[in-house]
Amino acid sequence: MTSAHAPTDLPLWEAPLAGDPVDATVEVPGSKSLTNRLLVLAALADAPGTLRGALRSRDADLMIAALRSLGATITEGADPSTLHVTPGRLTGDVDVDCGLAGTVMRFLPPVAALADGDVRFDGDPGARVRPMLPVLAALHALGVRVLDKAPGGGQGLPTHLPFTVRGRGHVAGGAVDIDSSASSQFVSALLLAAPRFDRALTLRHIGATLPSLPHIEMTVATLREVGVDVDDSRDGIWRVTPGPIAARDVRVEPDLSNAAPFLAAALVAGGTVRVPGWPATTTQPGALVPGLLERMGGSVARDGDVLAVTGTGEIHGIDVDLHAGGELAPTFAVLAALADSPSRLRGIAHLRGHETDRLAALATEITRLGGRCEETRDGLVITPRPLHGGTFRTYADHRMATSAALLGLRVPGVLVEDVATTAKTLPGFDAIWARMLGRTDGRA
Repeated sequence: MTSAHAPTDLPLWEAPLAGDPVDATVEVPGSKSLTNRLLVLAALADAPGTLRGALRSRDADLMIAALRSLGATITEGADPSTLHVTPGRLTGDVDVDCGLAGTVMRFLPPVAALADGDVRFDGDPGARVRPMLPVLAALHALGVRVLDKAPGGGQGLPTHLPFTVRGRGHVAGGAVDIDSSASSQFVSALLLAAPRFDRALTLRHIGATLPSLPHIEMTVATLREVGVDVDDSRDGIWRVTPGPIAARDVRVEPDLSNAAPFLAAALVAGGTVRVPGWPATTTQPGALVPGLLERMGGSVARDGDVLAVTGTGEIHGIDVDLHAGGELAPTFAVLAALADSPSRLRGIAHLRGHETDRLAALATEITRLGGRCEETRDGLVITPRPLHGGTFRTYADHRMATSAALLGLRVPGVLVEDVATTAKTLPGFDAIWARMLGRTDGRA
């Protein structure tokens, strides 16, 4: 992680102050989590299918490129968010660029095991420190060879990128244990490919904790929607029966976690922010956002599928377990730094293995601007103090950048390092943020 006092040579974006209460409707692009799950299943399906409202961002485009290299045909429709997917025979002797996308580096090794040759995985420097061993060890237990391609790599199983999956065209299936304490993506990765295994997969989580359970529930629900038989009747155990994956014409829900900083802006600046397309029911962790904003001083209303949050500028501290929605922590940590009483965010130790160590990053950057944010064993304690402007580093983490923009609504002179990193899940974030504030030219 970047030193707290090291200079940065990355571009700086001055986060705009909110001069007046906000009054805006913000169209949020499709969910990254759903888009990439649906892309994988469409590429493994038994016929061509279509995704509408799919997210087009770096993470999604990396997934599209990887699936194309493995044999799927993916073409755009009338607009880039409409994707037509035609499954093909899975082929090896290809390279997969994971970038910094956890869904690519973790979801695709089990798919690569179904290919007919070597599939080489690598990614950004930041991706090479993200844990991979649980899913690779599970594949090894299922008879799949995984080779360590890191410089000086040994003969044992690789623990990080880069590595090679030696596909043999099929995976036997069977029973396997997995420790998903560091990421729920390890479970989802195996579940998504399991319908194409030779026999049923029984997957048992053996770790002490299981973070982001809604993301696993999202995977299970998505599998069932395409006709796959998934038994999750026992806690921490999933059984997937092999069978066809139905092709679908499906619309992707808006990304509710990406909506969080926009809705939270109503609390920081006062006023109302509306997000259309909010689903009546969802497995997205972002479903927690309205209730959390209410606890911190906002009021929430719904008119059809439009969710509206109204704030007065007053923000109250919160004590909350974000185990099920850790990706929301950057937004709520910044809100807590602007609150009128201390806050504690718990259950998020797994954030140390995300795009960056998000707990250390949040503590460093909030403290850099005069706040008090302390790491605990499994979270953060934030004690509000007067804040001042300065550079807020993002560590190539999109959620650090969006949370810095939220802070800048109230604190003059917040300079956000590399705001373009938001393209990972929300391309054009700075322009959308400016329009929310009534800057019709799209500039801050």
